[in-house]
Amino acid sequence: MRIVVTNCNTTQEMTEEIVQGARAAAGPGTTVLGLTPAWGPESAEGWLDSYLSAAAVIDLLRTYEGPSYDAVVMAGFGEHGREGVRELVDVPVVDITEAAAHLACLLGRRYGVVTTLERSCGQIEDSLELAGVGRNCAAVVGTGLGVLDLGDTERTEAAFLAAAERVREAGAEVLVLGCAGMTGLQRAVGDKLGLPVVDGVGAAVKLAESLVALGLTTSRSGGYAEPVPKRRVWGRVRSEGEDR
Repeated sequence: MRIVVTNCNTTQEMTEEIVQGARAAAGPGTTVLGLTPAWGPESAEGWLDSYLSAAAVIDLLRTYEGPSYDAVVMAGFGEHGREGVRELVDVPVVDITEAAAHLACLLGRRYGVVTTLERSCGQIEDSLELAGVGRNCAAVVGTGLGVLDLGDTERTEAAFLAAAERVREAGAEVLVLGCAGMTGLQRAVGDKLGLPVVDGVGAAVKLAESLVALGLTTSRSGGYAEPVPKRRVWGRVRSEGEDR
């Protein structure tokens, strides 16, 4: 089984960290291939970045020419694009946001999300609502750290623990890592918090493996029917001096 994991930003180092976490969760016989968009934001933090990221990831999969794959894991927490990718490809597509939330709902009545910047909280809440798991979310709390700040392990752990206390006070019985860049943090903070901590990358990989093993894929009846055939212009050459 081969699973493609798409980073939502153009930072290759983050792709490598995500792939490391995905491989740690994958079962024997599962190959994980990480893909990084050729264009888009270096980190996805806000609505503009998210919509750019969605288009970049869709374009990445549209133009992919590597080995065939059995499932796609979208490693952008709360980011847009999952519905479009489900129309585009003929294999199961699992988004780390809904994967983490669904698994959290199996572990406790209410869960909470600890993410990066506070500006991402509303976007994550909307994504959870759209996935049908928003009603079980006690709170989404930011650490105040940017996505590219997560490389500082000590600082990230301290900020996560502080935000996690706020989530627990809001009634959460399970915690969810609200950024793919936090992958692996669950091992460091789980015991300190005394609560289950769900990593979206690992959750998505295991769900993707299950769907493939069961022979299930996206329904083509209704909302995820194949795109209507038409002319689509995917890009244009940027003129010299034009603002990026």
